[in-house]
Amino acid sequence: MTTTPPYVPPEAPPRPPPAADGLVSAARRNLREIAHGLAHPSHPPVPPLAGASKRWRRLLPYIAVLVLAAIFVPVTLNVLTNEYGMAEGLAGLLAVAQTAPLLMLAHRPLQAWWIIFPADIVGALVLLKYPEPLMAVWPWPPPTLIAYLFVMLAVALRETRRTVISVWALTAVASLVLHLGGTDRSNGTAGLLPALGAVFMVIGAVIRERGDAQRRLAEQETISEAERAQRTLLEERTRIARELHDVVAHHMSVITVQADSAPYRISGLPEQAHEEFAAIAASARESLTEMRRLLTLLRSEGAEGERAPQPGLDRVQQLVEATVRTGLPAELSLSARLPDVPQAVDVSAYRIVQEALANVIRHAPGARTRISVTSDGTHLTVLVVNDRAREPDSPLEASGTGHGLVGMRERVRLTGGTLDTGPLPDGGFRVAARLPLTPDARAPEDS
Repeated sequence: MTTTPPYVPPEAPPRPPPAADGLVSAARRNLREIAHGLAHPSHPPVPPLAGASKRWRRLLPYIAVLVLAAIFVPVTLNVLTNEYGMAEGLAGLLAVAQTAPLLMLAHRPLQAWWIIFPADIVGALVLLKYPEPLMAVWPWPPPTLIAYLFVMLAVALRETRRTVISVWALTAVASLVLHLGGTDRSNGTAGLLPALGAVFMVIGAVIRERGDAQRRLAEQETISEAERAQRTLLEERTRIARELHDVVAHHMSVITVQADSAPYRISGLPEQAHEEFAAIAASARESLTEMRRLLTLLRSEGAEGERAPQPGLDRVQQLVEATVRTGLPAELSLSARLPDVPQAVDVSAYRIVQEALANVIRHAPGARTRISVTSDGTHLTVLVVNDRAREPDSPLEASGTGHGLVGMRERVRLTGGTLDTGPLPDGGFRVAARLPLTPDARAPEDS
């Protein structure tokens, strides 16, 4: 009686350690990235100078590749037929395949490399069937080598560092394999292409990375300038809001006093009217309290509130006189019969004149300046015009009270008016603000 031995399953092969799995997956991932980089250009199919402002600069890449192709196609054909003794038909096909794709270097250098690189290898293998001429260079004839260097330079100028290194590595491997496969034909020149190609690719990569750095710097400067302008706008709006606090607080205080005193000034009011006036006064006090809290938030850390009242048109003459004492010849024309001006418009008009005079001192020192404040009953017009600067540099360091034209625009927008600023033909500058005196005279919001 025989017994069947129990079935023993075969042992599974030992699994590689986790570290080996990580290395294998990393190698596969790198190979996939290299293959993707070689198969997909990292730039759109546009020439390097496509964004140039002048047309002749935009045409430079196309002119360059046309010159390269016009030179290397006949030169390569002549070398293959006369120096290496190749048949004209075959030499023509190889010459076109090895040099005609130079026309693609302006917009598709990586695709041009995919055509020229295999064509150069095929050309080197074909040359093995022909007798070796005297002083011949193999596997890369001189015109083929020089044209390939231009291809490597173009690839380095447009592609990523990984793709550039991959192109150089494949070129070096092809040179080594051809050298080992034809040692009797190779006279040591097989390493010439990888060596010179490395130099050309380093030069191209340095130029490309420098251009990328300049482009990023320009973009960052543009972003910084936009952020600076936005910050200036917000600071000016905050400063205007702090100034208008006094105007609004005055009106709210008047409402509070009138609501509190109404029951004592008007006799015979019913109880509901007393309660209504009390509620109005309480709401006004609460609004004043909230405004003070808001002002505390708007005020910069460590800054103290202004204790002097906000200036208005009644102080424009003093402002002009103080400006004249600094050496700026200024003339003021102020209408003697101005209608009732709202406080917000009053403050805005004074600040516009102040900022305009500060800009004249800063940018046009010594220029004759004329200030005019007039009204047609519905609008207040503020006009500040200065002539060309008489002095090269300002003797004063005048920083003004705000941010120049930004502050003027915000004040005019606040009141619903319009602002017109710009240089004059004689080299001077003009600031014209038109501020409404009634709600019906306000300009549309988009103006």
